[in-house]
Amino acid sequence: MTTYVYGIARASQELPDTIDGIGEPPLPVRTVRAGELMALVSDAPTELKAKRRDLLAHQRVVIQAQVSGPVLPMRFGGVSPDDSAVGAVLSEHHDLYLERLNALAGRDEYNVKANHHEEAVLFTVLAADPQLRARHQANRAAGGGTHDDKLVFGELVARAVSARERADAALIEETLAPLAEEVRRGPESTGWLTNLSFLVDRERREEFLAAVRSLHEQHEHLQVQATGPLPPYSFADAG
Repeated sequence: MTTYVYGIARASQELPDTIDGIGEPPLPVRTVRAGELMALVSDAPTELKAKRRDLLAHQRVVIQAQVSGPVLPMRFGGVSPDDSAVGAVLSEHHDLYLERLNALAGRDEYNVKANHHEEAVLFTVLAADPQLRARHQANRAAGGGTHDDKLVFGELVARAVSARERADAALIEETLAPLAEEVRRGPESTGWLTNLSFLVDRERREEFLAAVRSLHEQHEHLQVQATGPLPPYSFADAG
């Protein structure tokens, strides 16, 4: 039977006596060891699908294991031919895995996404640009302006908002990066002006979260959302 892999930890790390993995019923988690490392594994289900039940089970295994030390979490769906193949990979990348475990010790991932409050950012860009504000006031005085007036004004506003998005994305990273050990950019998606993951030392967690809150307090047009602490999926490799 193929082997499902949840994560990698130090071989000296203490684990709970029993950990339930993915599957229905849950498959028991065991370890594969090589040198100073161990992989947390279980048998792989016959049909492996990204069901909510199994996604949460995968995450629970990682969270339970990292209570006593750092874990390199694998993404959901990592399957190896058998335990021997897992051990071979541990041996081949032994020193690199140990290096990453040392880098993750005592640290968690926080994902930060941000977008604009639509009405507030319009007010912000108008307040920052006297010419744009004057055009807006002229259109209002003319009963909204002509179709061409509205079209030109809309294009100018769109450019100003786009520039503000770039500036605010840079502001968020510049504000939070000094409070983190590492930063990774996530995939861009519609609706977010930035998507960043930060590796934060647990001793700086409150300082980091306070900085996230202050971004909105100081810039009311910004809506900033921090999710964490999370297993450090974005930092499992060396980048």
